[in-house]
Amino acid sequence: MPLVLASSTTDKLKMSYEYENYDPSFPDQPVVDLYLPVWARLPAFHSKPAFIWAQDFHTTTTLTYQQLNDTVHLISSQLQGSLQRGDTVLLLCSPGLDLVELIFGCQRAGLLSVPIVPPHPSFSNQNYHHLVRAISQTKPKAAIAHSHYTSSIRRYLSSPHNNTKLAHMLQTIHWISIDHVKHGKAVVTVNNRDSLTYSGCAADEVYLVQYTSGATGVPKPVLVTAGSAAHNVRTARKSYDLHPNSTIVSWLPQYHDCGLMFLLLTVVSGATCVLTSPNAFIKRPRLWLELLSEFKATCTPVPSFTLPLVIKRGGIHQSALPINLSTLKNLIIINEPIYRDSVEEFVHTFSPFGLSPSSISPSYGLAENCTFVSTAWRNCHSDNIGAYGSSFPDFPTHNKLLPVARLGNMEQEDVEIMVVNEETMEPSEDGVEGEIWVASPSNASGYLGHPSLTREVFHGRLRNMVSKCFLRTGDKGIVKGEKRYLFVTGRCQDVMELENGEKVHPHYIETAAYNICSKLLRGGCVAAFEVSAMVVVVAEMQRFEKDVDVVVLKWVCEKIKAGVWKKEKVEIGWVVLVKSECVPKTTSGKLQRGRCKEKLLAGEMVILMETRFEKDVTDFTRAHNVREEASKEKGHVNRSLSCMDTPASLISLL
Repeated sequence: MPLVLASSTTDKLKMSYEYENYDPSFPDQPVVDLYLPVWARLPAFHSKPAFIWAQDFHTTTTLTYQQLNDTVHLISSQLQGSLQRGDTVLLLCSPGLDLVELIFGCQRAGLLSVPIVPPHPSFSNQNYHHLVRAISQTKPKAAIAHSHYTSSIRRYLSSPHNNTKLAHMLQTIHWISIDHVKHGKAVVTVNNRDSLTYSGCAADEVYLVQYTSGATGVPKPVLVTAGSAAHNVRTARKSYDLHPNSTIVSWLPQYHDCGLMFLLLTVVSGATCVLTSPNAFIKRPRLWLELLSEFKATCTPVPSFTLPLVIKRGGIHQSALPINLSTLKNLIIINEPIYRDSVEEFVHTFSPFGLSPSSISPSYGLAENCTFVSTAWRNCHSDNIGAYGSSFPDFPTHNKLLPVARLGNMEQEDVEIMVVNEETMEPSEDGVEGEIWVASPSNASGYLGHPSLTREVFHGRLRNMVSKCFLRTGDKGIVKGEKRYLFVTGRCQDVMELENGEKVHPHYIETAAYNICSKLLRGGCVAAFEVSAMVVVVAEMQRFEKDVDVVVLKWVCEKIKAGVWKKEKVEIGWVVLVKSECVPKTTSGKLQRGRCKEKLLAGEMVILMETRFEKDVTDFTRAHNVREEASKEKGHVNRSLSCMDTPASLISLL
């Protein structure tokens, strides 16, 4: 059973002694689950923490390698008693150690697992669409959830409800309680820990469906084989130089992409991973800094929006708990684009707290390649620094962006990354932007139920050349310099073509718009897109105690237009200021520009002010009506915008 400890005892969990630093290529197993019994049998790993769950800074729960292996064996034997090998299982668990155990338990039982965020079992406010999507596409035989969740499902099914389709879907699934599979009696099977035959998912079998983030469309189900996942995390382990002495801190969602990969990466490396939930981080960003300091973390993956958010809301000097980032070797930055200015500001802010610039590790990945593709970081302590060493101060810049790979001297011989002309299907010359293609054993098998799209995306072929199959990432990139650094410049689908024929990536417009009014707008909540050949900017306003005067709002719109033109020479035709939490995002924090456009045109946003510059008029009426309607729903009516007092403090921020 995991151990629940108060913060005063966490010192006992710290690495007061060092574990033997095994050669990174040992033990080399075909699937990730097979690493667990290898580590668990080693005497030094019996009490070594594999995962530590931090609900907050004061209370932690620890799961050792031996405990994890024993629990995985128990879960596997329980599931094999009620399910058939190859059955699909939904994992509807909140972030935590239970989800970790279930992911490995399903693999050892030979089941296909589908981890997704569990919607509230009341199924109100249209929060269940992804669940319906997952059930329709994967056709699960069972769903595993906490006992309180399964009880809520049963109450929902036994009570009157309007959604007969959802009810029918839920009724066809066998609901299994986590408590049942974790605390039942182990069944002796051929998959016994002492058996020489492993009957879990083989390397060539699909063992996981992970959904894409949905940044550019509906989330798609990606089929991942056990062998592809193992190759992917072995590649990442080598790239980041991880080993049993590494300590990882992660608050990323554990259901897909980087958050899920780091669970596997921890086990492959024999490392220790400290986990907390995304909600805990968003609620109190300083928690991340405290966990890095308390557990002497050597590695942490974060989306690029984390850096300015922590500077702004991290409460750097607001706690007696000291911050110490001196042990950090890899600050892995994901989610393109990665702006150099943002990274430099973070390094400047936290260098006094021990952060080394050489820890900055700009990286690239996507669900269709399991997750990890590349990083520009190289071990600066390599014997041959001239050939392999590469760190942040020396990284080049392309249009304000940092590189995410170094294609010169690629260390992985079985991984090939190219930039390809989308129209001719021929390799682009260095210095010319094109689509990034990746050929790797980490490539997923395709999209479940989408054969045509699978052929298009996963079977890319270069024209007039005998070549391997490439994964077409849908990302724009460019290779520059003698060392052939790769820069991810944006998404192919998001590229905007201006009236003068020039093309621009929307993130440049969004960044310029935010920077011009950074104290009034919410960071990472500005979206740019096209409507009828007109460039539109939708921006969330910060929360303020008092409503912002209409004069200030109009001024913000005009400053956004002027600022974007000054920085990017892009003419903005329509600026829309909306209330907080109106701009849609994925669970990993990526903007959903297409969905934002749909919401705007459908009138589904609470608009504070909108200005259409091509007509040079401000539409006060619509903003007023939307606000009045929203206020009535809450039981009160706000004063008219035109009657509000102008807060001098807000105008001063402009």
